[in-house]
Amino acid sequence: MRLTYLKNVTTLEYNIEKCTGCKMCTFVCPHGVFEMKDKKASITNKDLCMECGACAKNCASGAIKVHAGVGCATAIIWGKLRGTEPSCGGDDGSTGCGCGSSSDGGCCG
Repeated sequence: MRLTYLKNVTTLEYNIEKCTGCKMCTFVCPHGVFEMKDKKASITNKDLCMECGACAKNCASGAIKVHAGVGCATAIIWGKLRGTEPSCGGDDGSTGCGCGSSSDGGCCG
């Protein structure tokens, strides 16, 4: 089974000016979100990001930021546990993932 992720909900941010070209993000990202272009990292497909935080944790220059443990990965886990479409939050309907709500483009609703 291949996991699919929600579109346009990742918290991944990348500042190319801060990138030193160390390639660490390309090594640690389990989904190949980054590749090298012109001696700098480049995002290949932002929607592949599962927000594990490995890239940000290993970026010594601070060029990458991501809110690990929120958004897409959380939504998929809740959906699988409930047997429903991906959704964030607790059983009481609260949204504790920090991604926002469906009305403002987040994955929660």
